[in-house]
Amino acid sequence: MGKLQLADVENEYKKFPDLKREDVQKIREWMEKQPHLPKISDLEIILFLHSNYHRIEPTKKTIDENYTCRTHVPEFFANRDITGTEMKTALDIVVIVPLTIPTKDQYTVLYGKLLKSDATDFSFESCLKFLLMIADVIQRESGAVHGYTFVLDMEGVTMGHVARLTISTIRKFLHFLQEAMPVRLKGIHLTNVVPFIDKILMLIKPFMKKELLEILHLHSKPETLYPFVQKECLIKELGGNAGSLMEIQKTFNQHMVDNRDFLIQLEKVKADESKRPGKPKDSGAIFGMEGNFKKLDID
Repeated sequence: MGKLQLADVENEYKKFPDLKREDVQKIREWMEKQPHLPKISDLEIILFLHSNYHRIEPTKKTIDENYTCRTHVPEFFANRDITGTEMKTALDIVVIVPLTIPTKDQYTVLYGKLLKSDATDFSFESCLKFLLMIADVIQRESGAVHGYTFVLDMEGVTMGHVARLTISTIRKFLHFLQEAMPVRLKGIHLTNVVPFIDKILMLIKPFMKKELLEILHLHSKPETLYPFVQKECLIKELGGNAGSLMEIQKTFNQHMVDNRDFLIQLEKVKADESKRPGKPKDSGAIFGMEGNFKKLDID
């Protein structure tokens, strides 16, 4: 796969006739009047526009929220060296890969699964960071797509993993996912759900909007997943045609390593609060009262 091959902007206009050059120009002109925002490419503007169904004002809000989060959530957007200790540990613990075969609705499937059931070295923040790094790479390569579906296989998840979740991290991630990420998210599917799934849902549901709750699906067996993500789209281990998980992981993780410099450079692409018109934002303004969230004590 090698180095990042950016999607062709001209092809984006051909793929989606509702995408207008004049709208991209409107967003660019608006961004030039926002001194706190970074300079971004037409492709990146297109991703934001597409995720908001080409509506100008919601696109502006998503752009500002995205680069503001990149400033105020260093646990996701700083120290992104894929070859560093933190990320190497994460890659040994979790596999997250885009699958090669889209669904019948032309949605791109992301598949995630723990590689180790031992929670000793598990870091929820690091795994989410890896997921967001993947999104930064594949979106720039694929350009705008009809939608994304995330399949999380819960095999191997234990209460030890749940105990390592923090309300602060859940809140920040779900805020970014719902308010700042330039994606059309079409489904979140939890497969092989664990008996204590209710405890996990109790933690995340308070931070999920109605629209996100509506696309969250629980599956105790793969067969109930197939109407959403057809069997042939899935990995070989689940009876699909997308290849074996370990082969996909090896190839894709190397692709991420090949793009180490890009991911590190992206750490600098964020809002500069010292230049924001009006009052600078802080974490409290974005996420609400932070408090000192400790690891959760769950019976």
